[in-house]
Amino acid sequence: MYERHIKRWLDAILSLVALVALSPLFLLLAVWIKLDSKGPVFFQQKRVGMGKKYFMIYKFRTMRADAPHDVPTNDLRGSKQYITRLGRLMRVTSVDELPQLINILKGEMSMIGPRPALWNQYDLIEERDKYGANDVRPGLSGWAQVNGRDYLSRDIVKKARRDGEYAQHISFWFDLKCFVLTFVKVINRQGIVEGKDTKTYPVKNAEDEK
Repeated sequence: MYERHIKRWLDAILSLVALVALSPLFLLLAVWIKLDSKGPVFFQQKRVGMGKKYFMIYKFRTMRADAPHDVPTNDLRGSKQYITRLGRLMRVTSVDELPQLINILKGEMSMIGPRPALWNQYDLIEERDKYGANDVRPGLSGWAQVNGRDYLSRDIVKKARRDGEYAQHISFWFDLKCFVLTFVKVINRQGIVEGKDTKTYPVKNAEDEK
């Protein structure tokens, strides 16, 4: 009952209220982003949704317009050179993720669920299939996020297992637990990794995100 009906209604109501309440912040950040660096205010990227259907995720742009696209930031060598001054602040506070409230309102995402994989993260997508994690709506935050965030992203098996734990035990109280822990992790700035020094990727005229 909760998963099939109540969860979706809560997502729609909470995302709508949050978008209205945060609209002044959205406007302020939009102006600041344009003044801080050249490029669009929003960053869009193809992600994997429920049932492995693709959708375009929305974020505030935190990197230069010439940063590599479709590369997880924690896999991007020298990622710090691409992150803008404002982008650093937005990333440590996670406010760059707020435009995903639009994805939630549209029904493409949920407040809580597995973080949506990039379309080319084939190993993660395949591993999630083993646990049914691709069959639930992806979230703004989730069980894997509050149990390692970027660090856990480097261990595909553990990340998929955590996502599977969530998919198999969805409930109001589990969502509430993830919701509260998300704020704790953001305030403590836990689990954030900005790039690595073992991989390089071609530039494709856009940025990549968490």
